[in-house]
Amino acid sequence: MFKIIALVVAAVIALVLVVAAVRPDTFRVERSLVIQAPPQRIYDQIHDFHRWQAWSPYEKLDPAMKREIAGAPNGVGAVYAWDGNRNAGAGRMEIVEAVPASRVRIRLDFVRPMENTSTAELDIVPEGNASRVTWAMHGPAPYVTRLFGLVFDMDKMIGKDLEEGLRNLERIAETADTPAHG
Repeated sequence: MFKIIALVVAAVIALVLVVAAVRPDTFRVERSLVIQAPPQRIYDQIHDFHRWQAWSPYEKLDPAMKREIAGAPNGVGAVYAWDGNRNAGAGRMEIVEAVPASRVRIRLDFVRPMENTSTAELDIVPEGNASRVTWAMHGPAPYVTRLFGLVFDMDKMIGKDLEEGLRNLERIAETADTPAHG
């Protein structure tokens, strides 16, 4: 009886490992929101890391998080490094593409809790007097991430953060007196 139980357990473990191995080796999570504001007002918030504390959902994961903003003041070459608690982790972001009133692409280098490099993109497309803002995150999905994804829905986990960030950005951008910045 013990041998049968051990064989069944081993078979289940092997099956889980195989299923994780054949999952896609990349991930992409994307959310969009139409914001009643001109593209430039939204761009002013996303191409300047100094402004992220006001709208990024990741900023509230650790109130005591250490932050360092370096490089260019905004746009291409702007760098944001963080080191926080187990919820915030540690890493570095660098703006690698900035198209005024249109797009910001960021290289994300995660150090903790798991090393990984991903890309975040914030695209702004005019829609009448409003703007459709799409926040996407994509990158490699190493084996551990694929295994983790069997239990946790990565799209829902990351997606809820992107949705919250877009709603925060909406609140700020729809405020008429938001000043323009560099």
